[in-house]
Amino acid sequence: GINFIDTYHRGGLYARDLPFIAGQEGGGKIAAVSPKAAAEGFKVGDRVAYSVLGTYCEYTAVPTGKLLRVPDSVGLDVATCLPVQGLTAHYLTTDAHAKLCVPGQWMLIHGVGGGTCQWAAQMAKAMGYKVIGTVAEGKKDVGAACGVDELIVLPEVAGTSYEDYEAVDVAARVKEVTGGEGCHAVIDGIGKNTLDISINSLAQRGIFVSFGNASGAVPAFPVLRLIGKSAFVCRPKLLDYTRTRAELDYRADQVFGWLKDGQLKVAVDMTFPLDDAPEGHKYLEAGKSKGKVLFKI
Repeated sequence: GINFIDTYHRGGLYARDLPFIAGQEGGGKIAAVSPKAAAEGFKVGDRVAYSVLGTYCEYTAVPTGKLLRVPDSVGLDVATCLPVQGLTAHYLTTDAHAKLCVPGQWMLIHGVGGGTCQWAAQMAKAMGYKVIGTVAEGKKDVGAACGVDELIVLPEVAGTSYEDYEAVDVAARVKEVTGGEGCHAVIDGIGKNTLDISINSLAQRGIFVSFGNASGAVPAFPVLRLIGKSAFVCRPKLLDYTRTRAELDYRADQVFGWLKDGQLKVAVDMTFPLDDAPEGHKYLEAGKSKGKVLFKI
């Protein structure tokens, strides 16, 4: 699986020691097992998905605690989308907002035409939240298919992975849709260009969940900005929401269940040969994807 975090590692925004094997999401069939893995019921040929560092390769050594068994009803390509994108969307919509937003209240999710937030919008709806999504003009069909209650369509910024957030007064539109209340949670993977919009779209005692940097890293801002609505802010990461095997299984089982029941639809947009890894990154960073982008060996 190709994820924005891979581009951050490559570019140095999230620095790693060199040299390193890129990637942290994969899926395939088990080629060999250790005695411990065999004792836990894993065997050669099992279909699994996983998230560990170093997945842009033919073989990956994966601890059993990181392996997810893929149900027969789920394709391996779709399952490979789950360990990073799917589980990120899950923790964002279930727990990152610290229950400051509850089903029946409004949630703003930026960029629902892309990968992670396409999942997040569908999950939020499945759990009973009212969802406003922002989306680029060229991806509005994808955003609409997520079933959001209100879709704010924005012009595209050519050659980027995000929309033109200066073209529409998103915060004003959010206030209009919510009857002046605002959203109790804002899920924002855009970063720099949506900071003000996200804070201004919050309801009283709402929470701004910042998880990505598609338009650049979120700049520092004074905490006093939050006083107007007694608002909250957090900057979570997936590892802190899959700390135990039980938590990993809880999230994966619920997402696989939604896939099986048809409540969640995942689009694999493009698959590149691993030999064309640079092209995969360029495709993602240029904002061309309308779903998950994969490498295949």
